[in-house]
This record gives sequence, C-alpha cells and structure tokens, in this order.
Amino acid sequence: MVDTHAHLGVCEPADGELVANARRAGVRRILTVGLDEASNREAIAAAEAHEEVFVSVGRHPNSAAGFDEGAAADIEELAAHGRVRAIGETGLDYYRDSSPREAQHEAFAGQIGIARRTGLPLVIHMRDQTGVQDALDDTFAKLATEADGVTVILHCCSVPPDRVGEATERGWYCSFAGNVTFPKSDDLRETARLVPDELLLVETDSPFLAPQPVRGKPNQPANVVDVAEVVAEERGIAYAQLERTVEANAERIFRW
Repeated sequence: MVDTHAHLGVCEPADGELVANARRAGVRRILTVGLDEASNREAIAAAEAHEEVFVSVGRHPNSAAGFDEGAAADIEELAAHGRVRAIGETGLDYYRDSSPREAQHEAFAGQIGIARRTGLPLVIHMRDQTGVQDALDDTFAKLATEADGVTVILHCCSVPPDRVGEATERGWYCSFAGNVTFPKSDDLRETARLVPDELLLVETDSPFLAPQPVRGKPNQPANVVDVAEVVAEERGIAYAQLERTVEANAERIFRW
C-alpha cells in the first residue's frame, strides 16, 4: 500500500520512526506534503533521508496571505528537486478562512501555473463550512477553466456523491482519508464507491484524521491500511485488489 498524502514534519514521532512503522504495515511509499516555504524544505530533507518518501511542495490556502511572485518562484525552484513529485497542497478553505479569499485564489492560480509548467500533478485542498458548497463550487470552476491538461488530485476527497461525477468526468483523482472510516460518513463512503478504479487513491493526511480504529490519536502513514480496508469493503473487493489498483495509480501519477 501507499500513503499519497501525509505531513511527516507535523507528526509527533521522528521521521525515521514513522517510516519504519509504515514499512512494517506494508506501506511502501509516502508522499509528504509541504505547507509553506519552511515545511517544503523539511519535506525534501525527509525524502533525502528515506527512500520510501517523496514530496509535494506548495503553499496551503490557510497560509496563502502574502503569496507573490517570489513565493511562486521558490516553489517552482524546489519543484526541480529529484524527490519532488507534485505541487501543493493548494486550493480553497472557506471553513477556517485563515487567509483572505482573494489571497487564496491568487495562490491557487499561481500553483496551477507551476504545475502546468513543471508537468507535475496538483494536490488540491478544498473545505467548506457546514451545509454549503461554496469552496467546492469555486474550486471546481477554477480547475475547469485554468487546469485543463494538469493532473489533479482531490486530496481528502469530500465531494458529495451527486457531484463526484463532475470530477471523475474531468479525470481528477479522488483520494480518501481517515474520515471515510467514521461511522457518520455514509455519503463519503458512497462517493468512494462511485470513483472509477483508475482515479482512486488513499491517504492518511497524517497527523490529522486518524481512522476509526485509532480515532482520537495522532495519525501516521501506517494507518493508511485502515483507510484502504474500509474503501475495499465499500467497493466489494479484496484488500489486495484495492492495493494493486491504488499502487498502480500512484506510480502513474508520481512516477516513483
């Protein structure tokens, strides 16, 4: 199995312990995701130290304030590193609104451009306030108009079942995290059943969203196995079949 989205630098154990735990659980690859200039570099350092680890570099929407040409140039320079395999996470977060929405849109557009120029996939963060779909609407619209030809990954996929077809018709990958295992996540599990095999991924978003068996504890890449088991069960297939599918998709996207 692979964990296509984690934040090793935010997790409590040292990187080496996280990687060793993942290896024992059968997790062969981890994409650790930067959130800003400092964490992008920490992620690259982790990848240089551990052969299982690869990197996505970007500016998270909650840190979008102040994103400018210099910030974009820094991400694009880091993208040339041999262990970097994606751009982001970027996108829109209207749940916290930690950054002005205008700044989020500017950082989002800038990173779409970097992904296009570098040929790297784009990792999308998208979160709405409860009961609305404003961030989803704006994210889908921006990707549809500006990211044609870019490989798009909807990280921690939270798209409702009646909207996921819009994503899959455009060839966007849907990556499911620990929240798909929560007892009240029936709609999300339905979405996980609807995604075509060739667009399916799983992740942990460590240290956040620990899956139900370890809920309330800090998450780590080893726990992607719990996520995958639930997704496999919902899709009515064996874990080994899901593992082959996800690993093939991740290898195609990240070239690892």
